[in-house]
Amino acid sequence: MKRKMPALNALKAFEVAGSTGSFTRAAELLNVTQSAVSRQVRQLEEQLGESLLERRHHHLELTSAGRVLLRALHQSFDKIELTVRGIQEKNHSNRLRVNAPPTFTSRWLMPRLGRLRQQHPGLELSITTALHDSLAETSTLDCAIRFGNGEWDGLDSSLLMQERHISVCSPSLYARESGDGEIDLNRLTLLHVLANEDQRYLTWNHWLDAARITGVDTQRGYEFDLLDLAIHAAIDGLGITIADWNMVASDLACGKLTQVLNVHVDGHQSYWLVTRPEQTQSPQMQLFSQWLEEEIWLSRRQLEPSTPAPEPLPSM
Repeated sequence: MKRKMPALNALKAFEVAGSTGSFTRAAELLNVTQSAVSRQVRQLEEQLGESLLERRHHHLELTSAGRVLLRALHQSFDKIELTVRGIQEKNHSNRLRVNAPPTFTSRWLMPRLGRLRQQHPGLELSITTALHDSLAETSTLDCAIRFGNGEWDGLDSSLLMQERHISVCSPSLYARESGDGEIDLNRLTLLHVLANEDQRYLTWNHWLDAARITGVDTQRGYEFDLLDLAIHAAIDGLGITIADWNMVASDLACGKLTQVLNVHVDGHQSYWLVTRPEQTQSPQMQLFSQWLEEEIWLSRRQLEPSTPAPEPLPSM
C-alpha cells in the first residue's frame, strides 16, 4: 500500500530541529550540514502548505501546526523505537528501565541495589536520572520514581513514601555550636535547595515555624540545585540544612550527621512509582514494585519519633 507521506528524512529533520530549537544543533545530532536540515524542513513546509517553524535571530519557534506535527512525530517515533528495541532485545526481557530523581537514586536507591540483586538475580536494571526524561513522552522507559501529588495523566502511580523534613548538621559542628546546650541558628550557615534558578524551596521557613523559632535570617546561606549537594555540604561541616529523613537515615545511623532539635515537618507531596497502564502487570515490574515496598517497610522500622508540625506543609 502506497502511503501519502512526506519523506522520512524531512520528518526527522523537522522533529530534531523543532525539539532543539536550532538548525545548527539539529545538524550536529543528525550528522549532516545545517543547510541540509534547513532545506528539508523548508521542503516539508512547502509540501504541507503550512509554516512549521518561525525563524528568529537566535532560535526557532514552533507554529501551532508545528506543535501538532511535532507531538505526533514524538509519539510515532517512540512507538517505532519501542518496537525495534523489543525485537533487538528479545533475549533481555528481564531488563527494567527506571528513571528517578538524582538525590533519591544516589542516597536511597543505590545503597539497596545489592539486596535487590540477591533477591532477584535475574532482574536487570537500567537507571537514569535526567530530569527531562519523561515517562509519558518516551518509550525508552519502563517506569519512573516521581515526586509530586500522584497525578500524572495517562499513567498509573502507587505511593512509595512521604517526605519528612528534619534539620541536620555534622556532629562536630553541633558539638562546637551547642556548648551551653542550645544552638544559635544565626551563628550557622544555612544550606538551601533551589526550586529553580532564582527561587528557593521554603522548607527552612516551614521547619522554623514548626520548631517555633523566630528571628532567624533565612535570606543568607549557601544554595544548591540538588538536595544531595546540600546534604554533602552538611556532612562536610559547612552548615545546617533541612533534609528528608529518608535521604539521610543512613548518615544519621552511622554518625555522619546529627539531627538538630526533635522536630519534623511532613510535606504534602511524596515519592511515587509511576508506570504505563499496559506495563504495570509485567513480571519484571511486579518484582521491582514488591521489592520497593519491602525496602520502604524496612526503612520505616528505623524511623525514630519526633515532634511533627501542627499541619502538613508544602515540601521540597
